[in-house]
Amino acid sequence: MFLDMNDRPCSRSLKAAISGAKRWLAALVLSLASLHAQAELMITISEGVESAIPVAVVPFKETGVMPEGERFSDIVRSDLTMSGEFSTLSPAKMLSLPSRGDDVYYRDWRLLGQRYLVIGEVTRVGDRLNTRFEVFDVASQERILGETAGAPVSSARSLAHYISDKVYEAITGVPGAFSTRLAYVTLQSDNGQPLYKLQVSDVDGKRARVRLESREPILSPAWSPDGRKLAYVSFETGKPVVYIHELASGQRTAIADFPGLNSAPAWSPDGRSLLLTLSKDGNAEIYKMDIASRSLTRLTTHWSIDTEGSWGADGRGVFFTSDRSGGPQIYYMEREGTEPRRITFGSRYNARPRPSDDGAYVYYVHQREGAFHIARTNLESGEETVLTRTLLDESPSVSPNGRMLIYATKQNGRSVLTVITSEGGSSYTLPASEGDVREPAWSPIVR
Repeated sequence: MFLDMNDRPCSRSLKAAISGAKRWLAALVLSLASLHAQAELMITISEGVESAIPVAVVPFKETGVMPEGERFSDIVRSDLTMSGEFSTLSPAKMLSLPSRGDDVYYRDWRLLGQRYLVIGEVTRVGDRLNTRFEVFDVASQERILGETAGAPVSSARSLAHYISDKVYEAITGVPGAFSTRLAYVTLQSDNGQPLYKLQVSDVDGKRARVRLESREPILSPAWSPDGRKLAYVSFETGKPVVYIHELASGQRTAIADFPGLNSAPAWSPDGRSLLLTLSKDGNAEIYKMDIASRSLTRLTTHWSIDTEGSWGADGRGVFFTSDRSGGPQIYYMEREGTEPRRITFGSRYNARPRPSDDGAYVYYVHQREGAFHIARTNLESGEETVLTRTLLDESPSVSPNGRMLIYATKQNGRSVLTVITSEGGSSYTLPASEGDVREPAWSPIVR
């Protein structure tokens, strides 16, 4: 027998909806049934990695009336800090506040132990903000980035995240992911009745917007490769149905409404297909749906439960969870029609695979000594690494640059979203202002 990941039984009505699927599958699909959350997310920095790079983000020089809220440099400093890879210097400790390269005295920053320096200025012209920013290597006394950028005043935070992305890439050589977004599901009590909300926010939890409200559970949000759509499961009709939701227009389309279970949508890298878990033929299997034609291709055929399909980096192979070995494990099907290969062996429970975009790793929920953690397996060597230290971790989602991982966990009795580096270093948490929040999904980088 497999326990619900929250150690609670699923409701009788939801059990009926999946038409007799095994209890562990119900736990994987229906774990949101006990959420109690408000909409707003807050950011709490926990700890960085030991090898964090010292960087000083000097307060930008401001000309004109700036929009209310955080200053540009504060957002950039916060972004770099929450990545877990940087240790940022407080402005109160700075010996000078340069805004141009000619004003930089490298000796000051060497005395403060800084490796990199970020300076800039922002000017308001009418309803537009124009910025100039630079990054300097303190040791070599060289400018490694100099750029200008602009945006409407209404997009001030987007412009600041863009600057963070450019600074991050200049230092690490890897594109930043601060301009991406998070999708997640909350549930609040509304006059004693449950109210589920599908929401989208910045990666730091700011500018959250509710995209869908329902009295019934909303599960498994998944981003399209162009960042314009979400696929998810909704029980609003009394049974699980997979929808595609266009974020700009709000248009929703029921894409999978077959008898039995319709769950676990996952977009193909080209955006033309979805992986789905369907039980329309009596058993939960992995299917591929061509979105334009709605035609289905069945990928697995087995007496066991096969679920939670996820595309490999090449867009051909498929990872999925199956109990064909006696308990849930991660399998990989290299191509359609080939025999699946078991990937995980480190415990009796490994589920919800999420491969990295570079094809090097697969991340998943891993049970060890009664606790649920997030782990990863190196697909070349087979080496398994447990990344988290909390006890009830679930729903991993990898950042599009492969450097961070978000997942849901428990903190002080509440469910929160936690972001760590892909190596396991703790970074920051995103608790709701009240209650719980889960089911995170990290958007792609859209250029």
